[in-house]
Amino acid sequence: MPQKKEGEQGVAVTVRVVVLNHGEGLALPAYQTDDAAGLDLVAAVPEGKPVQIAPGARALVPTGLQIELPRGYEAQVRPRSGLALKHGVTCLNSPGTIDADYRGEVGVILANLGQEPFAVSRGDRIAQLVVAPVTRAVLRPVAALSTTRRGAGGFGSTKTKTALKAAKSPARAAAKAAPNRQSQKKVKAGATPRPKPPRKKAVKS
Repeated sequence: MPQKKEGEQGVAVTVRVVVLNHGEGLALPAYQTDDAAGLDLVAAVPEGKPVQIAPGARALVPTGLQIELPRGYEAQVRPRSGLALKHGVTCLNSPGTIDADYRGEVGVILANLGQEPFAVSRGDRIAQLVVAPVTRAVLRPVAALSTTRRGAGGFGSTKTKTALKAAKSPARAAAKAAPNRQSQKKVKAGATPRPKPPRKKAVKS
């Protein structure tokens, strides 16, 4: 893949598109800004018949498109941040992966995590499509893996407040270095502190 220079727009990848009958008249997915990573997908539901998604429910929304990606690439279906923030609507199986050899219609699984029903009308922008290169792996069986400080720790093993503790550590260190003021007796200005009486030794009988 050609390398792009700093400040230069990424190399374009040609994706072949078939518009199905129920997608006729809709705009093709498009980038909304010069540096946007995702193309906006629109809903190809019937005109005047929006798809209603109840709270806690999900629906497969058609896009009316079939795509052919070049070999070595995938397309990822991702949620739109505006729908997630304003309505609690997101994409399940996110990011959804479209392989280069898939030839079916692109569908978006929308889930309503909000508290109100959500209507999807024809032409609504419902998700983003990000085209990205794929790195294929070659698995090699081995007897053991290399050791790391983390080891098998996972599922929250690094805790959620590590960064907060790290941020407070200088203050904690300063607090530990400072004398314990509560244990010191206050001495009035100009007054002579009273000497402590000697401790009496216990006498064995």
